Amino acid sequence: MAITGSCFCGAVTYLIRGTLRNARSCHCSSCRKAFSGQASAYALVDPKEFSWASGEHLLTTYESKHGAGLQFCRVCGSTLCGTFKGQVHGVTLGCTEGDVGIQLDMHIFVGDKASWETLPHDGVPQYEEWPPANTADRDVLQ
Repeated sequence: MAITGSCFCGAVTYLIRGTLRNARSCHCSSCRKAFSGQASAYALVDPKEFSWASGEHLLTTYESKHGAGLQFCRVCGSTLCGTFKGQVHGVTLGCTEGDVGIQLDMHIFVGDKASWETLPHDGVPQYEEWPPANTADRDVLQ
């Protein structure tokens, strides 16, 4: 299954020749700021299965001191993916196109959610911080 995605203006597009995994909605204050919303909807991808199809020259990268970063379109500002030490680590689900064959597995950092946010009651597990079984992502996403 091929998964495609693009930014708001359509100048930057990507292709994933594989599947997404570990979809989560993070409600921490950093994700709220980075994604300009109440949370981020994000799923992991195998870097070997990800490629830019067009507009890669229009990407701007923000990288933290720990090596985690974001890439976004410098034309429209859409955040397209997360990186770790320069390699694509996952994609924002809001920029994917069509049915990507995944649903949210968890809401994380709900203890840090905005005071104005009401979480949906959709049966998706909620964790105050990191879920116990998700320790592998901690270093990448902090």
